[in-house]
Amino acid sequence: MTDVTSTALAGSTSSDPGLARRVLALGDDALILAQRLCAWITRAPTIEEDLALSNIALDLLGHARVLLTLSGRLDGSGRTEDQLAYLRDGREFRNTLLTELPGGDFATTIARQLLYSHYARLHYAELAGCAVPELAAFAARAATEVDYHRAHADGWTLRLGLGTAESRRRMQEGLDLMWPYAAELFEGDLCAADGPTANSTTVPTTAGRLPAPGAVRERWQQQVTEVLTRAGLHPPQPSWAATGGRDGRHSEEFGVLLAELQSVHRQFPGGSW
Repeated sequence: MTDVTSTALAGSTSSDPGLARRVLALGDDALILAQRLCAWITRAPTIEEDLALSNIALDLLGHARVLLTLSGRLDGSGRTEDQLAYLRDGREFRNTLLTELPGGDFATTIARQLLYSHYARLHYAELAGCAVPELAAFAARAATEVDYHRAHADGWTLRLGLGTAESRRRMQEGLDLMWPYAAELFEGDLCAADGPTANSTTVPTTAGRLPAPGAVRERWQQQVTEVLTRAGLHPPQPSWAATGGRDGRHSEEFGVLLAELQSVHRQFPGGSW
């Protein structure tokens, strides 16, 4: 758990269902991606990479804890982080499909990390200036942490792209697979009760207008493209864009991931360690 929890949640939070949905979506992204990265422990190419990916997963888990706790306060239900993580069914999760896809080989996992970490750094930097104190405090710290995740992904993208013909082929294939799913990161109004809408620069909540995820898409495209160009890779040009995760429509693989994530808690309800 990161130290951001106590500072980000200091102070009072009034009920705001729209903001709660926005925060829940971000928390679910972090939680599910952390679970996917944990699958690499003992399976990464080197011991150092085992440690790197597990530390990134721990950062994301810390982000999820803060965001799920805040969402439970804002939606008026008072649900805890554990209740939101372990006692919802698949249709209630609002993570993007990008975060739940199986990691594939190492290059495919790096491709996802490249796309997600650049987005998260930019979006959290925008949220750090919002008018919601609890969210702004969290976002300022999280933006710094995911910048390390971005640097890690950039470095591996360059190593694989500029390495052997085989490593370059695998990295490009990973990008081709993951790229269409990145579109969902930028869907507009995550605060809407009936799901996200088209891209916009801000979204309304009772606490005021917040920067929308789509506001950083152009900068994200530019920054990721710069990395790929340096690595001798090319940005894919997909003919389709994934959607559905923010509405609770998930992949078949998500059910397996969620069962594993929730298995201990459901076997021992109310247990503590």
